[in-house]
Amino acid sequence: MKLIIGNKNYSSWSLRAWLACKQSGLSFQELTVPILGEDWEQQKRDSEELAPSSGKVPVLWDGDAVVWDSLAIIEYLADKVGRDRFWPKEDAARAMARSMVAEMHSSYLPLRRSCPMNVRARTRGASLSPEVRDDIVRILTLWAEARARFGQGGPFLFGTFCAADLIYAPVVSRFLTYGIPMPGFAQSYVEAVWEHEWMRQWFAAAEREDWVIEQFEVPVTQ
Repeated sequence: MKLIIGNKNYSSWSLRAWLACKQSGLSFQELTVPILGEDWEQQKRDSEELAPSSGKVPVLWDGDAVVWDSLAIIEYLADKVGRDRFWPKEDAARAMARSMVAEMHSSYLPLRRSCPMNVRARTRGASLSPEVRDDIVRILTLWAEARARFGQGGPFLFGTFCAADLIYAPVVSRFLTYGIPMPGFAQSYVEAVWEHEWMRQWFAAAEREDWVIEQFEVPVTQ
């Protein structure tokens, strides 16, 4: 398999797909493309590997099969290796995990726009709009419910690391970048995700990247 991803410092959806590949346990090659670089538009037009996704990342190639969109990649890999590797076994836990993943996939636009992922940055006292604060409260509420109901088996949302954790991993990064105040249970969860071996590998690679995308370096806006 080959996974095409964007800049590790900025590309939240690439992080999700990369974590999904790691979670699958399958061997894969990794190709990083410098999204929004000087020759990005030309590269999108010329690349056959990016063509099926219209130049968007991530893209997973598995022989003749091509999958784009992080959630589709999660589901494709779960079909290959067994769904229990990605989803809780208990019906109630699995139902909540699927709902949380779908909500993350389709929601929280104010948070995404105002607080882009930037692994290397740290901002304290960021000014957040009411809409961004509402997104944060909603996320923390879901985290609290998942941990209280299903998190007894480990430090992650449903105990062991699963699709819900990998889909919320960029949110963990955002909370740390923008100094989002959190209650104790959420701080413990954020630390568990941040210290995960795969996350440490990703963030170390992000630190080594030498390009900057100025539009994602802008401070939080209202």
